[in-house]
Amino acid sequence: MQIEGFWNNQSEAREKSEQYNNLKQTFDFWKSLHKETEDLFVLASEQFKSGTITAEDKVYLEKTYQELLEKYGHARIEAFFSKKYDDHNVIMSIHAGAGGADAQDWTDMLLRMYLRFAEQKDFKTEILELSKGSEAGVKSVVIEIFGHNAFGYLKSEAGVHRLVRLSEFNPAHTRETSFALVEVLPLLHQEEEFKIDPKDLKMEVSTASGHGGQSVNTTYSAVRLTHIPTGIKVSIQNERSQSQNREKAMKILHARLLVVEEEKKQKEKKELRGEFHSPEWGNQIRSYVLHPYKLVKDHRTDYESADPNKILNGNLDDFIEKYLESTI
Repeated sequence: MQIEGFWNNQSEAREKSEQYNNLKQTFDFWKSLHKETEDLFVLASEQFKSGTITAEDKVYLEKTYQELLEKYGHARIEAFFSKKYDDHNVIMSIHAGAGGADAQDWTDMLLRMYLRFAEQKDFKTEILELSKGSEAGVKSVVIEIFGHNAFGYLKSEAGVHRLVRLSEFNPAHTRETSFALVEVLPLLHQEEEFKIDPKDLKMEVSTASGHGGQSVNTTYSAVRLTHIPTGIKVSIQNERSQSQNREKAMKILHARLLVVEEEKKQKEKKELRGEFHSPEWGNQIRSYVLHPYKLVKDHRTDYESADPNKILNGNLDDFIEKYLESTI
């Protein structure tokens, strides 16, 4: 960062600065925690050796010890973030599955859950694309999440999420099961992006159908990109200009192509070991049951919580930590 001309390339310089700040934040935290722990140990040893330790001293030592344990507990999860892309920002998509209006409402609930989680972590968020349901809720949504180790935290959320509850959308209020698919992609740095041959790219433009100013619905600003070899399609229409929508669509396309490439490598490795199983829509990663009992269960780790409201308010750390532990 001290090299002359570092800021000539603004986007690359910002990425390097962000990377440096994240590493320094992690380093400073563990260095500080180590010193505080060492100081507490020295203080406790001196007091016990002197034989003059008071009840107040014991209370102070215990209180300080518990505070250090709490700090460690909050930061311990970051020790798992050593894999490729863990330090990247995130593009998250949530799509309503089977279940009609209930599934669209469930998609909206998941969106709120992840926005609250991001807020608790001091992550910044931006909604890139939002398609509302015909009756209620959301058909699909694409959001960018910016923060330290955002992908490391949220990669555990990729997959099918299942909700069981009494329906608010039929007169009988029967128990219904709804599904939503969560896709989590790392937001790539410029040097990591795939080189896409323009011949492999088809771009279609149309007038946007969303909310906005006068020009949003009258100009051809909405963009749909299709990567011909893979058939991957990305549509963006939230921005006012065609170029802005194309830029955001390209970000998502690059991230999806990366995932396809990574999954292809993993599939080949698993096939060699005889472990490959194709993913199915019904293979949910987590179930949220609100009726006839209350339970959230992760089917990959068997970790459970009897407080769905807490989880739906964005308190996902325990589920994330158990998942990360299981992948070591």
